[in-house]
Amino acid sequence: MKKLVTSLMAAALAATVGTAQAADTFNLKFQSSDNTGNANFLLKKEWAARVKEATGGRVNIEMMPVGSIVKHTETMDAIGSGILDGHVTATGYFSGKDPAFGLIGNTVGAWGDPNEMLLFMEQGGGTELLREMYQPYGLYFIGASATGLEAFVSKVPLDGVADLKGLKLRAPEGLVQAVFAAAGAAPVGLPGSEVYTSLDKGVIDAADYTVFSTNEQQGMHKIAKHPVYPGFHAMPVLDVSINLKTWNKMGADLQQILKMSVRDFARQMTSTLKMADLAAVAKVKARGDVTIHDWSAEERNKFRAIAMTEWKKFSKKSPNAKKVYDVLTKFMADNGMLN
Repeated sequence: MKKLVTSLMAAALAATVGTAQAADTFNLKFQSSDNTGNANFLLKKEWAARVKEATGGRVNIEMMPVGSIVKHTETMDAIGSGILDGHVTATGYFSGKDPAFGLIGNTVGAWGDPNEMLLFMEQGGGTELLREMYQPYGLYFIGASATGLEAFVSKVPLDGVADLKGLKLRAPEGLVQAVFAAAGAAPVGLPGSEVYTSLDKGVIDAADYTVFSTNEQQGMHKIAKHPVYPGFHAMPVLDVSINLKTWNKMGADLQQILKMSVRDFARQMTSTLKMADLAAVAKVKARGDVTIHDWSAEERNKFRAIAMTEWKKFSKKSPNAKKVYDVLTKFMADNGMLN
């Protein structure tokens, strides 16, 4: 009888502990770098829904559009202070904190395909670098995604580097602006939500924005009829990060689910947007009211040479930037990407 009572008590205790663990629910607010009408934002909301399903409702992420709580450049501070729980945004927006975020977040001219960048992040040391860099700010970098090689929005014909001279264009803070300035352009820092109106009002003539299909969906080609596709310049790291204290409160099972979910998110986003790009390009060509410019290999190499000079300059701006530069260029050299 004593053994039976002991067994029943042990079973009850185990059930209580199991219930307590299952009851640990994390209701989180994440801010996106996209507005609600952006196709990327919808993919981010789908990711949040999959996380909820995969965790049995233990992790509920409310995905909010750009600017809903803080400016797009302020999410890092907001997460560290607990105003936000996380973000899905471009790492390069935080170049003002450390130039290293600009160098790793959008290594302009480096990648010809999203899988190259994701390979660097997952296998080449990029993830470890960002986790180390974010820790002092109270963030944990879960993983990276990518939209794909961005197209370039322009109201004027652009067929090579020489056409960038004097061009008023929107470019994110940090390395991206530095490279375009070195190429002769006049970059302006604007959030993505202001690109359309700025083009429409003539504040800018071109924009480093996002992929071709999203540009088309948002009506960019109605006012900017000279896109460059495939893009020659940028493929930013889409950064999925969370408050470090919140991350440490999660069990290993939830942490693993979140890491795996971001890997899945990256593949879903790149493949979905690639298919959408192909369809949008075909649609635009059939319509005949837009001229698509595809830069020659020679012009792309000219731009990359300018970009590589800026990478090296950025490497001297902080100890972290030097780390990023060394790890990045070694990875590219080892894999034949600097030829």
